[in-house]
Amino acid sequence: MHRKPSIEDRVSLYAGVTQKVVSELEVGRLPWVQPWDAEGATCDLPHNAGTLRHYSGINVLILWHACTEAGWQSQRWLTYRQTLALGGNVRKGERGTTVCYADKFVPRDEAARAVNDGDEARSFESDGATLPQSVARRFLKRFTVFNIDQCENLPEHVTALPERPSGHDIYVEAEEIIVGSRADFRVGGDKAFYAPGPDFVQVPEQSAFHHPLDWYRTVFHELGHWTGHGSRLNREQRGTFGGPDYVREELVAEMASAFVCAALGIQPTVRHSDYIGAWLEVIKADERAIFRAASQASKAADMLLRRGGVS
Repeated sequence: MHRKPSIEDRVSLYAGVTQKVVSELEVGRLPWVQPWDAEGATCDLPHNAGTLRHYSGINVLILWHACTEAGWQSQRWLTYRQTLALGGNVRKGERGTTVCYADKFVPRDEAARAVNDGDEARSFESDGATLPQSVARRFLKRFTVFNIDQCENLPEHVTALPERPSGHDIYVEAEEIIVGSRADFRVGGDKAFYAPGPDFVQVPEQSAFHHPLDWYRTVFHELGHWTGHGSRLNREQRGTFGGPDYVREELVAEMASAFVCAALGIQPTVRHSDYIGAWLEVIKADERAIFRAASQASKAADMLLRRGGVS
C-alpha cells in the first residue's frame, strides 16, 4: 500500500533540490553546464535505458548532478525493477537517485461532494468518473533510478556506447532546428536578441564568434526566448531589464539552450554568467522557482527539437 505524500515530503524535495542548485551557483558552477567538465562524460539528455524516454524538467538537473558527483559517464538510467526485467541487477551497496514527477490525487470526500453537487467546472478523468479540476490536489511523486554504471549483467544493447553524431551531422541537425522552428530569424548586427513585440530573433554573423558552435549555442538561447511568445508557450516576457520576471525568463532560455545542445551532443557553455547573482536571488526567494524554470525550459527545448525533427 502506497503512503499518501505528505506536506513534509514535498517541502523536503523542493528544498533539497533547490539547495543543491544554490550551492553550485554560489561557487560559480551552473548545473546545466557542469556535467561535462569531467573527462569522458557523455553529453546527452538523461533518458531511461529501458523505454528510451528522455527525462525532463528538474529531473534533467537532478540526474546531471548525480552523474557529476559520482563520475558516471552514462546518461542512461533504470528503475530497480527494470534492471531485473532486463536480466541484470544493481550492484550491492549502490544507492539510487531520487527523481520526481507531478501527479494529482482527489480526496474521497471532495470527489463525492463534487459529484453530488453536479459541478460543471473544467474536469478531468479519475477512476472512470469525470471530476472538476477544482478538487484535484497536486503533489510530487518520487521514484528511484540507477545509472547503468551502477548495474551489472545488463544486455549489450543497453550498455553499448551510443552512436554520437559526427561534427557534420551536428551542424545539419542544428540547422534543421532553426529552419523547423519557422521563426522570423534574422542574421546581422552586433547583438543577439529576441524581440517579443515584432516576434523575431536576430543574431550576428557566424564570423563574429570564435567557434561556429558558439553561434548555435547563442541561437538556441534566443530561440528559447522565442518559444515563450503568447502564440506558443505563453510565458511572461514583459519584465523590465534586470527585474525578477526578466531574470526568470533568462534562466529558462539559458537552460532551454543547454537542453537542446545536449540533445545534439553539443556541450553547453555559460552564455550569461553575469546573471548568476540575480538567479541566486530568485531561486533563494522561492524554492519552487528552479522547478518551474526547468519545466518551462524542457517545454521550450521539446518544441524546438520536435519542430526540427530531432528526437
